[in-house]
Amino acid sequence: MNSRILIVEDEPDLAMVLHAYLRQAGYATERAETGERALELTAQWRPQLVLLDVLLPDLDGWVVLERLRAHSSIPVIMLTALGDLAYKLQGFERGADDYITKPFIGEELVARVGAVLRRPARIMTPERAVFGGLSLDFGAREVSLRGRQVPLPPRDLELLTHMARHPNYSLSRAQLIEAVWGIDYDGSDRAVDMAVTRIRQALAEWPAAEGEIATIRNYGYQFRVAR
Repeated sequence: MNSRILIVEDEPDLAMVLHAYLRQAGYATERAETGERALELTAQWRPQLVLLDVLLPDLDGWVVLERLRAHSSIPVIMLTALGDLAYKLQGFERGADDYITKPFIGEELVARVGAVLRRPARIMTPERAVFGGLSLDFGAREVSLRGRQVPLPPRDLELLTHMARHPNYSLSRAQLIEAVWGIDYDGSDRAVDMAVTRIRQALAEWPAAEGEIATIRNYGYQFRVAR
């Protein structure tokens, strides 16, 4: 079965060009002209990848990306005329898998779509997330690595789960304290650092090529996984 690509683009001519290149490369395509329609089609049609324009007539692409990342790790390539480095960094920080600026060469776009689709699988549902060999069962509150269960203290498990629900998002220590320890916690935020150290030790065999818990200097941490 051909991979399904959702094109989220409000410019008809550009959408037709994208459709033609991707169909010629063997992909099945659908088009959404608005952010709301993109979210509907993502849920209904279940594409394998989304080409997402930043400038849309209703929700902008950042909002669409944020809503997608709240429950899904589907690959997303941002597509926009905004070529400034700051916009690219913003896209990656919010969970985009790649970023292509207009104008672009069709063959290059097709190649980059193929490259993203070949990356290690990331699966996320409301009940479960898989990042390469690391699997988190949210309902059963279990973590396994290469099929072997990883025992974690309850608080560490909750911290890892919270970060895993926000892959490639930078989370401050204050945000993590509030989410895991609660707003009434009056201890040191060093508790976060100590918990992260224990989690890293427990996941020592998780290959860096698949993911890591990265330190964001003077801020917090990021559950960084292969894009």
